[in-house]
Amino acid sequence: MAATWMKWMTELSSRKWISKLMGRFSHSGGSRFIIPFFAKSYGIPLHEAEKEIGDYRTLNEFFTRRLKPGMRPLHEEPGVLISPVDALVTFMGVIQDGTLLNVKGQDYSLAELLNHSPRVEAYKHGYAFVLYLSPTDYHRIHAPVTGIKLESDHIKGRVYPVNDFSMRHMRTVLSRNERLITYISHACGELALVKVGAMNVSSIKYTDEAAKGWKQGDDLAYFEFGSTVVLLTQNASFTPLSELAVGRKVCMGEALGHFAAPASSGLSEPTNQ
Repeated sequence: MAATWMKWMTELSSRKWISKLMGRFSHSGGSRFIIPFFAKSYGIPLHEAEKEIGDYRTLNEFFTRRLKPGMRPLHEEPGVLISPVDALVTFMGVIQDGTLLNVKGQDYSLAELLNHSPRVEAYKHGYAFVLYLSPTDYHRIHAPVTGIKLESDHIKGRVYPVNDFSMRHMRTVLSRNERLITYISHACGELALVKVGAMNVSSIKYTDEAAKGWKQGDDLAYFEFGSTVVLLTQNASFTPLSELAVGRKVCMGEALGHFAAPASSGLSEPTNQ
């Protein structure tokens, strides 16, 4: 009975108009007065923020804050995939013939997740990470590799929460929510960076809409309130670090694993930041 009631409440609260209202408030000048309460409630490490707390003019500006230089050093090693975000690893594993198996008790169709893109074939036997960002986390998304943008796909969808309850009890939330997918060509192939919206996320935005490529660690996009990133690597191209496991926290810039030896791709360094 409790689970049924929670599902009903989650369904009710996932309407786009509710997120739009929350988005308007978080962008308003009046929202700045709740920043100290918000920061204290979630234990946000204020010493990492680029600005002093009183310098943020809105809650959204604080939530999408940048960090001071050097707060997230990059793992500098050739052929390494780094985490694009600060997050909790809630799934990691080989994609089984186009299916992500047992993500919080549910199987996910890769075709549905990627909106039936023709690029699905490249990932049907690849590797996947599901990275959950809580309200406490830094919410900017950085380039996990140096590469060139092949394609971007924005899928309008719902805004269900991506917390543990919703992931377990609501049907395939990651494939039904709003998504902004970036396909990146890099020295060892390509990858898909799937940014999944959630309740109270009024938008997912590129830092620079005109960017055609990024160097590893570049500021790529950001969430307005908490959400999830699904990171997909191409078929048979990636090996995760042995010490990584579901339930572990990772920081942006931390190594997730290694790509196979680079093939000759002719990939040039992106020139725009």
